[in-house]
Amino acid sequence: MKTIERFVNVLTVVGVLLVMMKGSSEAGLFGKEETPGERFRKAMKKKAEYCATHKIDPSNRRCDIVNLKPADPLATEEGRFAHSIKIPNPLPEDSGYRLGMTSQEYFDHLCKTEAGEVIYKTVENVEGLYMMRPREQANDYMQEHLYAMEDPYGHMDAEAQDPEFFFVGPLRYKFLEHSLAPSKKPSWGRSFLDDSYFVAPSNLAHHERYLGSNGRDPITMIKEYDSARKARYGYTWRGIVRPHDREMGIAGGELIVLDLETREVLGVRRGYIRTGSVLNNLTGVWWLTGQACPHYQYRGGRSRDFDFAYWFIGKVVKPINYEMSFKELTNVK
Repeated sequence: MKTIERFVNVLTVVGVLLVMMKGSSEAGLFGKEETPGERFRKAMKKKAEYCATHKIDPSNRRCDIVNLKPADPLATEEGRFAHSIKIPNPLPEDSGYRLGMTSQEYFDHLCKTEAGEVIYKTVENVEGLYMMRPREQANDYMQEHLYAMEDPYGHMDAEAQDPEFFFVGPLRYKFLEHSLAPSKKPSWGRSFLDDSYFVAPSNLAHHERYLGSNGRDPITMIKEYDSARKARYGYTWRGIVRPHDREMGIAGGELIVLDLETREVLGVRRGYIRTGSVLNNLTGVWWLTGQACPHYQYRGGRSRDFDFAYWFIGKVVKPINYEMSFKELTNVK
């Protein structure tokens, strides 16, 4: 409870700072240059004025961004649990921000002093994985909003939409589980998904399980329901909320791997992403292609990809064919 109380206090401080910054000059409250936060607020004010004074067709979604709210990390039970976890390498109380720092300077400092992977224990020959906190799909407006996403660094829409296809396969886990999803697959998915995807759960079901994929054809993946989970190991995630990060166009996140029976933390990945200087959109924010650390060398040289979560999780709780999986991921011969 003390962890959550401290987290709420930080959110309160952030809110006070945002109110203060509304009256800041173009020179910038945080330094001589305009901060990403100042640019974002001016853009949103301009957009809100336009939407209030023009008749917008209901089918036109151009004003949706005005109605987006800052993410609430504690809005769900899964979120509250994620933020209650005490990790062996907690965030330092002082982030190292100093008045006058540029966004790039602050980002470089966080990457040097806080970002990285820490693995406390590895487990071999793991068959299944439990996804403890599913991610919300993020549309373009959320990607352009400075506060709508809790963890832009760790977010991949592929994981939010179809996580089973990135965790289950002959070279990966035999199955993936998570709690019952509120949304269902659209009917047009019947052409490439197994019929089990469209079976309604019974009243006793609390979990979904995905298994059977051959790693190539989506239709080989099978979905089943269960009243209890089978996986011993799982992962969750949480955003990092501090007074200066978002104002400087920076968002942090932690990916945490757990032993679900003992609640032992097996590994933590902490990373940061920087945005705020994009020239071709209204807000200057575009999280999808932000500068990130730590980054990884994926196929094709991309630093954040569909396998972004698996890259770390697989090193902590290793599936049976992990070494082959890692070679496939990095194109190592």
